[in-house]
Amino acid sequence: MNRIDPASAAKLFTQENFSPGAIVLLGGSVVRDEATFTSDLDIVVIDDKVSSAYRESLIAYKWPIEVFVHNEKTLHQYFMKDCERARPSLPRMVAEGIIIQDNGSGSTLKAAAEKLLSAGPQEWEPSTIMLKRYFLTDLLDDFIGSTHQGESIFIAGSLAEALHEFVLRTNRRWIGSSKWIVRALKEYDKAFADRFVDCFETFFRTGDKQAVVELVDTVLQPHGGRLFHGFSLGKQQ
Repeated sequence: MNRIDPASAAKLFTQENFSPGAIVLLGGSVVRDEATFTSDLDIVVIDDKVSSAYRESLIAYKWPIEVFVHNEKTLHQYFMKDCERARPSLPRMVAEGIIIQDNGSGSTLKAAAEKLLSAGPQEWEPSTIMLKRYFLTDLLDDFIGSTHQGESIFIAGSLAEALHEFVLRTNRRWIGSSKWIVRALKEYDKAFADRFVDCFETFFRTGDKQAVVELVDTVLQPHGGRLFHGFSLGKQQ
């Protein structure tokens, strides 16, 4: 498709839609050199004339555009929400983004986002680790016991997501969703990420569960292994 480059499109979009006093950053796959033919432009706008945050999707200059509009207060509120869920989508967009328009504070906001990313998520409490061990064990038991391939496929998907969360959060690393599950694992440990993908790919391709079971047990072992007997939640003493 013949279209102008991402930065030029972002500049035109900014000039036509936002005030000169707004900070505008272009993030996403186009600035990481990971763009595909379906990639869009992720544009973050910080404008104190805006009363509340909003998100909008549209097509302009032959580009699909997702724009995330904030004032400085809502930007930091969303930063905190992303950090609490350990999935820092907005801080990452701001930290990696290239400044399209600035009012003098763009580098300060980028530095704040980079600091949050470097700090990592809050450490899990021992009680949280125990709870996650229990639910991971429950998923693993369902996976092992399932005799219906269709059900097993979807159990495996849930197991993969829960396992990636357990690995990363117990190591104080950010988690992901969808394609960011693999990317987050690679940022943590490329060899582990490769094994993770290979184990689940083998199951989806052949139906053989053994590699997945061994992987889950390897992850759980330093934390006491599978957990069922003796687990209790909400029981009054």
